[in-house]
Amino acid sequence: MEVMSCKGCGRLFNFVGGTPLCEACKRKLEEKFQEVKQYLRDNPGATIAQVSEEMDVAVKQIKQWIREERLALSDATVDGIVCEHCGIPIKTGRFCDKCKIDLTNTFASAIDKPKVKQPVQRERDGNRMRFLQK
Repeated sequence: MEVMSCKGCGRLFNFVGGTPLCEACKRKLEEKFQEVKQYLRDNPGATIAQVSEEMDVAVKQIKQWIREERLALSDATVDGIVCEHCGIPIKTGRFCDKCKIDLTNTFASAIDKPKVKQPVQRERDGNRMRFLQK
């Protein structure tokens, strides 16, 4: 645990992990998120710029919520969010569905290691008891 200054208000607080915001700023940000979420329910066709202007929230913050998959756009538009891998417009998250599948398959193949063949044991004399010779 370390002491940091809050990016929102500048006060010192004990930083454990995550976003460098104090508890009061995190609470305010979560309240703002709930307001934006309700606004999008009431206005499903609103663009990011409209939401930013109406709700007094930075476009960057709205895009972060979309990338975290906490919000989703009604239509995939170029002014919204694009896939980080191939660049096509998406509604939510960081990657399009095709790239998610490709990345999943790539990671799965990297994790699966080829199985080692077990040496074949030949039965010489069957399952008989053997004695050492003197």
